[in-house]
Amino acid sequence: MLPVRGRDGRAARAARILGTRTAWTPAGDGDFYCPGCGGDRNYQRLTGRRRLTLLGVPVLPRGATGPVVECAACHRHYGTDVLDHPTTRRFSAMLRDAVHTVALAVLTAGGTGSRTALEAAVTAVRAAGFTDCTEDQLAALVDALAADTGRFFEQPGSASLTIELHEALGPLAPHLAPAGREALLVQAARIALADGPYTPAERDALATVGAALTICADDVTRLLTAARTPS
Repeated sequence: MLPVRGRDGRAARAARILGTRTAWTPAGDGDFYCPGCGGDRNYQRLTGRRRLTLLGVPVLPRGATGPVVECAACHRHYGTDVLDHPTTRRFSAMLRDAVHTVALAVLTAGGTGSRTALEAAVTAVRAAGFTDCTEDQLAALVDALAADTGRFFEQPGSASLTIELHEALGPLAPHLAPAGREALLVQAARIALADGPYTPAERDALATVGAALTICADDVTRLLTAARTPS
């Protein structure tokens, strides 16, 4: 092989003589969703200090770097904003709680006198992960919420219901694709439609659900109309 000549050769020789090295120090650990692995993994949070090296030997400090997140499986480094993404387990729990809260909101708006609406709500809640949910349990929760005047959950247009839904849906919405957010609203709409056309209170509750999912008002109207058509 011919020796490297010219500018590239000089740069290669300089890189072997002078360089930088980072010494990493663990600063915490936990579980996260690794985008490289595509699943939940353990991680270490690392802080680093860079040093100028001469012939591979550290000689002068070059300041701090990081922090970074290192995956324990693939050992790739990521910015700390990767921890904002929920783990698969956490995402499943957030979705389960969101479906449960939405079902309660729709039932509270429409009342629990309809067995078909309760059946539709139970089916949705069970599919989301509350496999032991029963109609009697949902009905009892709705009655308890309606009696809890401190939360004013019985008023579909109230600020308290808006807060309740935003607390459940707000953290979830950024991690759902548009199709996923729309599917959650349509699922809520079908609970409302199980016993007949929307009531004004149900429309208000569904509009609140759509807003909490960051779905624009025009798309909420479109989806509520589409939900009337059997799939």
